[in-house]
Amino acid sequence: MRDVRLTHDVGLKALTWLHAHRDGFRLEPAAEAGGSFLERFKPVGELALICKVLFREGVAGSRQAELARQLLDHAWREVLDGGRALVVGQRREPLSPVPFETYVPFRELGYGEPELERAIRINHRLGSWAALEVSPVRRLGVCTFERRYGMTPSTPLPEAAARTWLARTPEPWTVEGHIGYDITHTVFHLTDWGESPRGLPDEVADYLALWLPVWLDDWTDLRRWDLLGELLVVDACLPYPSLDEAAWTALAGAQSPDGSMPVSGADGEAAGGSDGGNEAFDLLYHPTLVAAFASALATSRAMSGLAPERA
Repeated sequence: MRDVRLTHDVGLKALTWLHAHRDGFRLEPAAEAGGSFLERFKPVGELALICKVLFREGVAGSRQAELARQLLDHAWREVLDGGRALVVGQRREPLSPVPFETYVPFRELGYGEPELERAIRINHRLGSWAALEVSPVRRLGVCTFERRYGMTPSTPLPEAAARTWLARTPEPWTVEGHIGYDITHTVFHLTDWGESPRGLPDEVADYLALWLPVWLDDWTDLRRWDLLGELLVVDACLPYPSLDEAAWTALAGAQSPDGSMPVSGADGEAAGGSDGGNEAFDLLYHPTLVAAFASALATSRAMSGLAPERA
């Protein structure tokens, strides 16, 4: 990557849009009576994860760091009511891992809710917690969050990882939408969201190094910016990232002037930018978060590559 400014600016613009539209990270009042209440935790948990990456990588400028901290404070105090909303969610669905997964990155960043922590410890001891049927990559995610929390994973991590699509390194041409996201999230979990590239088994890292450039080309041609952003994160999670300049140029070109990122070319046109209210936010928040995530890792890796090697 010749121009570190390209990756950095994508992240700064994305974070600026997320901050300007922070009221979109809310638990809709109508969700209190329906099954979508816990679903509204997902954007908040993802926001906390990406902000944690920004702080961890240490490449955010003062403006980015300030925006990220304000976003976190807003999400914790205004959206989650200081964690009380997570307690409500855990009471409503005791076996759901969603409140727990949402809470972990906040806890790692210094926020806390004692009542929720007591519920998590109790639920983790139940056989039904480990028996809950979820997809292999979902189980891997729960297990890595348990380890990060300080609990013994309900399924041994090597066993959980071995059940995923990526661990089996199947035919690369079978990758389509949902498999693509299974691949990216397997990498996120195995590397602790880019913190430990060596968490990838050698055979998986070799498989990705061989086929990731092909997938980057494919999803660039299809203008699937959300998945392309996640694949660029995967690239930055590899022991030897390529920082594909063509893919990054395409992603930066897809970003709206206001900093939002569409899921795809068609979705961006349909959303009409960021003025479409709640519906537009729900379409745009995830690819915009992904753009901020990819930016933090790629900028960090590019800057590391500029540093002279020590003898």
